[in-house]
Amino acid sequence: MNNQDLLTIAEKFGSPVYVYDAEKIISQYKRLTGAFSKVKNLRIHYAVKALSNISILSLFKNLGAGLDTVSIQEVKLGLKAGVDPSQIIYTPNGVSLEEIEKVAEMGVQINIDNLSILEQFGTKHPQVPVCIRINPHVMAGGNTNISVGHIDSKFGISIHQIPHVLRIVENTGMNINGIHMHTGSDILDIEVFLYASEILFDTARHFKELEFIDFGSGFKVPYKEGDIETNIEELGEKLTKKFNSFCKEYGRDLTLAFEPGKFLVSEAGKFLVKVNVIKQTTSTVFAQVDSGFNHLIRPMFYGSRHEIHNISNPEGKERFYSVVGYICETDTFAGNRRITEIKEGDILAFDNAGAYCFSMSSNFNSRFRPPEVLWYQGEAYLIRERETFEDITRGQLQVELNLPV
Repeated sequence: MNNQDLLTIAEKFGSPVYVYDAEKIISQYKRLTGAFSKVKNLRIHYAVKALSNISILSLFKNLGAGLDTVSIQEVKLGLKAGVDPSQIIYTPNGVSLEEIEKVAEMGVQINIDNLSILEQFGTKHPQVPVCIRINPHVMAGGNTNISVGHIDSKFGISIHQIPHVLRIVENTGMNINGIHMHTGSDILDIEVFLYASEILFDTARHFKELEFIDFGSGFKVPYKEGDIETNIEELGEKLTKKFNSFCKEYGRDLTLAFEPGKFLVSEAGKFLVKVNVIKQTTSTVFAQVDSGFNHLIRPMFYGSRHEIHNISNPEGKERFYSVVGYICETDTFAGNRRITEIKEGDILAFDNAGAYCFSMSSNFNSRFRPPEVLWYQGEAYLIRERETFEDITRGQLQVELNLPV
């Protein structure tokens, strides 16, 4: 997609609007599978929470990927997109036993990260294959908000509790067919990830009937020019050797699984907004746009950086702007950022808008969520309509109270 393509999309579908480049998604998928081409059995489960539009799920199904889901609703989205239940893994956190049982009835791979739930589920359904999510107490990323492998994390069963796991498995006779970990997002140091993998292999040695080992994901993508990213090719080479060696020791070819989300869709996404007004104060020039953290919360929630380009004036002289939204709260997308000169009515494009952007949007201030567009081979396909006032009021019931005069 070039700037003119994006401007045409903004004109056709209005702003704000999310746009996803299908060919970038495909190339990222092929890059990952290529890096692990020497693994006999490789399985990629796309993390639905990153971007859950059914058309995106269908795209991954056609690429041969499965799905990583965290709720029964995500499971149902995957099934609606045509994904076979056997190709879906369900890794909830803090949900009820009843929800897990409902998902198990759908034929989906269950992944449990809680001793209590493991014992309850194993006692009632010992025949259902279960994967166990461990917490290796390793932080492969740098931000505690998006790292889930630290010792105080609510995710996973501590490696120090493996004796408890083994006791539960022995007492219930349940079927453990997989071991799983996820250290969190933005993996910077491959050696730390490889260290965590050794912990996973040590855990796997306790279970004799495994079918797969799931290494989660969290691969870092670049957010600006020259930014650090996870070296997938180096990780592929080093982890493949370790995995193939472990399989030889284990006595069978296991499946190596990953659950990437951001790595596959982040760079494919653009978020297009229109500048409503330029407002100058005594110290700051604000570019106020027709959006807010109701549509893109990551900069305010995580402190995430999204490069912003004025695609209406890409060759203009750079000035300093604070790009802010129209929400009745502080909703700063970028503070004091160098952007080519902005005029009212210009279209700004946010980079890295594919992952955890639309999926975290809301109707705060009763604003409509934007449409989504999929770009493929020079064509723009609408994959979600812009919300309407009827969408906001759907499900609401107006009750007239008989108040005293």
